[in-house]
Amino acid sequence: MKKSRIKISLLKNINLDNNICVKGWVRTKRQGKNVTFISLNDGSTINSLQVVLDMQKFKVELVEQINTGSSVEFSGNLIKSQGKIQNYELDATELVLLGESDARKYPIQPKKHSLEFLRDVAHLRLRTNTFSAIFRIRHAVIFSIHKFFNDKGFVNIHTPIITSSDAEGAGEMFKVTSLDLDNIKNNKIDFNKDFFSKEVNLTVSGQLNAELGALALSEVYTFGPTFRAENSNTSRHLAEFWMVEPEMAFYDIIDNMNLAEDILKYIISYVIKNCFDDLEFLQNREIDDEKNLPQIQRNEKSLIERLKKILNTVFERITYTEAFNILRNSKPNKKGKFKYKVDEWGIDFQSEHERFLVEKYFKKPIIVIDYPKNIKAFYMRVNDDNNTVSAMDVLFPSVGEIIGGSQREERLSVLKERMKKMNLSEKDLNWYLDTRRFGTVIHSGFGLGLERLIQFITGMKNIRDVIPFPRTPGNCNY
Repeated sequence: MKKSRIKISLLKNINLDNNICVKGWVRTKRQGKNVTFISLNDGSTINSLQVVLDMQKFKVELVEQINTGSSVEFSGNLIKSQGKIQNYELDATELVLLGESDARKYPIQPKKHSLEFLRDVAHLRLRTNTFSAIFRIRHAVIFSIHKFFNDKGFVNIHTPIITSSDAEGAGEMFKVTSLDLDNIKNNKIDFNKDFFSKEVNLTVSGQLNAELGALALSEVYTFGPTFRAENSNTSRHLAEFWMVEPEMAFYDIIDNMNLAEDILKYIISYVIKNCFDDLEFLQNREIDDEKNLPQIQRNEKSLIERLKKILNTVFERITYTEAFNILRNSKPNKKGKFKYKVDEWGIDFQSEHERFLVEKYFKKPIIVIDYPKNIKAFYMRVNDDNNTVSAMDVLFPSVGEIIGGSQREERLSVLKERMKKMNLSEKDLNWYLDTRRFGTVIHSGFGLGLERLIQFITGMKNIRDVIPFPRTPGNCNY
């Protein structure tokens, strides 16, 4: 018999009394003398299917082998439930125990576990309601991104994961080598003898390569893993994460900001429409978690209300200088509440500053533009004042920066001057400079951090809980 997905059985094509077959993993079991109730989930929905076993039809020994975590196949009739929790249940006529589970050793017991504990069993945490909801939402976010760009005529291109360039110029990169490091002479690596005959790293961004695509195909995007060897253990940082990076020819900074706002609203709208049950579960979980917190630490609005507010809000657009003045004159800054004091124009805003602007001052997403050129990358277009660049950061509640981008510097002479001041080799980036030598045009782009967006959408406080297998300092399991 063909297997039915529980989502389809529960939510669509309800054919009562028709014989169906379902397969999944046991969440809970209540075994009685006459009747046993099993909660079965196959990952297709937050809702589990209650399976009813008439003990006169099944061997007690077989039913007793079924525990939390066991994989089981059930066949039977879908009927209206007598209980109040679910509308339908499966009256089982056949069962096959596919995979046993030792109840004494299985770490995911039918009780509430801390997120910290579940990170230690990340290979099994996807079986919990919380993480199955998160990763179904993650899938919906990824699909909506591809759909958004496809519907707008963008071309998806794959940019290198192994690269010889540092797009950000920060130097926080993982080196890649095939050399035998145990037999390095004089503790000095000769990269001329390495696989690529030069020093190479894992990419921190696909932007520079995506620009090449945009300057031929007009509108492109790359979507892949990126890596930062930054020794940071905060709730906002990962060593391996995913970036969405569109690059568009003939777009100025205004066009860039408009596209950024459009895609964020599109993704959130798509998730609300297609993952409402999962959002509702995560919302109830958040409300339950906040019951014991002081009122000041609780969210003013529910998760779904916060998401809908984004859709109905026009993002505030301000310059770096305007943001700086707001922060410098704010009460937290004057009273020394900020960890990093805002006292000199040109500082790089920290997370606490970004969140103050979004959550306390404007109380909505903002886009900050025209940053000091000394704190931004070489490829950002220098403004007419020669002090700022045409950069933009989209800041969201809870997570701070969610998008960073700019209008790219299309003028060859200005770009070369910027590279010279930042000690970047023209020889190494000659291929990049060629796009300014041969048919240069105004163009723009940005990077959207997938995990930070999912953090906001799911309400999760730690970025390690929105990626299946987090890579952080000291942690590279699985």
